[in-house]
Amino acid sequence: MKTIKLILLVLLFGSMAQAQISTDSIQQLDEVILSDVKLKSFANGYKLTVLGDSILKKNNTSLTDVLRYNSNIYFKENGYGMVSSASFRGTNASQTAVIWNGININSQLTGQVDFNTISSSNYDNISIRSGGGSVQYGSGAIGGTVHLANDFKFERHLDHRVQLGYGSFDTKNATYNGSFGNKRWSVNLGLAYVDSENDYRFLGTDRRNENGAFNNLDLNFNVGYLVSEKDVLKVYHQNFKSDREFSATLLAPSNSRYDSHDFRSMVEWAHITDTYTSSLKAVHLLEKFTYFENKTLGNSSRGHANTWLIKNHFKREFSRRLALSVITDYSYITAEGNSFDDPKRNAFSATAILSHRATNKLQYNLNIRKDVISDFESPIVFSGDLSYQLLKPYTLKFNASKNFRVPTFNDLYWNPGGNLDLNPEESYQIDLGHELKFSNIDFKLNTFYIETSDLIQWRPNSMTGFWNPVNVANAKHYGFEAELGISKKIKAHNLLLSTSYSYTETEDIEKNQRLFYVPLHKANASFSYNYKAFTAFYQHLYNGEVEIIGDTLEGFDVGNFGLSFSIPTKKKLSYIADFRINNIYDTYYENVALRPMPNRNFNLKLTLKF
Repeated sequence: MKTIKLILLVLLFGSMAQAQISTDSIQQLDEVILSDVKLKSFANGYKLTVLGDSILKKNNTSLTDVLRYNSNIYFKENGYGMVSSASFRGTNASQTAVIWNGININSQLTGQVDFNTISSSNYDNISIRSGGGSVQYGSGAIGGTVHLANDFKFERHLDHRVQLGYGSFDTKNATYNGSFGNKRWSVNLGLAYVDSENDYRFLGTDRRNENGAFNNLDLNFNVGYLVSEKDVLKVYHQNFKSDREFSATLLAPSNSRYDSHDFRSMVEWAHITDTYTSSLKAVHLLEKFTYFENKTLGNSSRGHANTWLIKNHFKREFSRRLALSVITDYSYITAEGNSFDDPKRNAFSATAILSHRATNKLQYNLNIRKDVISDFESPIVFSGDLSYQLLKPYTLKFNASKNFRVPTFNDLYWNPGGNLDLNPEESYQIDLGHELKFSNIDFKLNTFYIETSDLIQWRPNSMTGFWNPVNVANAKHYGFEAELGISKKIKAHNLLLSTSYSYTETEDIEKNQRLFYVPLHKANASFSYNYKAFTAFYQHLYNGEVEIIGDTLEGFDVGNFGLSFSIPTKKKLSYIADFRINNIYDTYYENVALRPMPNRNFNLKLTLKF
């Protein structure tokens, strides 16, 4: 109890010890209004890709669809709309962290995020940070991090957007986004619903996707209030509910169903002065699941996990060029379910970040973090990054880091099979980046090397007859990524080209073989043309072949095409009609072996803005 009290005092110190320093304007609050200050302030040496509003609107609502066509991340999807996991620079799903308004939301049970349980339409911007981020974002941030952010606009406004859609396989979707406020209040909310029979045809057969129906409901509600010229209070809430059948494979039928429910709530108090800023967050995360092996029977496997978190970020600016940040957080995590008893975890972490702009062209950051966790030892992790502007359009970037992933509740306590003797995964990596920016051209090239030890894998145990997680493997990943964006405006004509390519070599050092489900080559391209109220776009995705157990899964090319037409009116109300063809070449492909993805399909959408 004394330890917990001491931790809470440390957390609160940064926000309570505040001198009264005058500010010139309320505009000085702009930094802390950002939901994740660390993303932009302390990532100068990292590759950061920000997906703009136009990209989010022309893609489908699931985060999987958005990132599949607009990033270097590879996705394993067990049939469309089913469980979707990410592979970032060849790492596995639990080594990619998802950051919700500055908070790591990877599952305490599985260590992963199912990207089909996140609706992109309810976020103002989505960013992708490549490279290790465990110092700033904790467990699992090894391959990279995906950031979801909601912004606040403190000015008088009242905006609504309603979108209705219908598509192949009896797919219905509806979204609403509203934003209103004034100079002191800002409120935004979002509602996204999708329902689909998802019974697409398996090309080359007389079968359809059986037992694949799903419906998702996502609700976001966020409020910001400027308490004074120095203080802002923010409240975030997200509620996601999903009911999915799990699709059959080409070889085996399925009658299973999976229901999941996620609640995320956060209150943040931010204070800013001329020389320091402080942010105090109180967070509650709840994840629940119910799995039915046979949906017609009442038997099910259930579980849930609660996370209570308090986090303080204190940043002291010694000059315009030198700043020191101290981040402390304490979390208390509990879980309960059919397959584990009642595990609990107390975790405390302390992070220090030194940011220095040595010259107008050179800036670097030094970071160190230590976690104290109740049920096992965790390593000290560190990172350093720098950016140097060699020429006006050319910037050289470099980062190196040590990262980690802690065993999850499933790894430790699953009954039968959990292993209390697991060690955290540890990873070392370096990244060298080049960025060229001209008025209408943006080019990025990054080379990387990652080496990870004590990888946790579930393997069959011949003694017990059950599967057990064990620290069995060491792995290395290396390769390069390239991104190119070109924009051109000719009078009323607007052209935009965005492309990316990744080459990823991986090796299980113990077995001297490539890791499963990591494409050697992955590329995507997007081209859009806009003339006044008319817009047309084309997307293309290439996934190279991947290694699977005892075989190889062939690579594939998939293209999408869309048209939209905006109909303005004399009043504020405007209409946008969209028509989209997915898999325009009617390509047969599988992201996961024996699980075909949809054939050619169509989607119509009508958007009303007022």
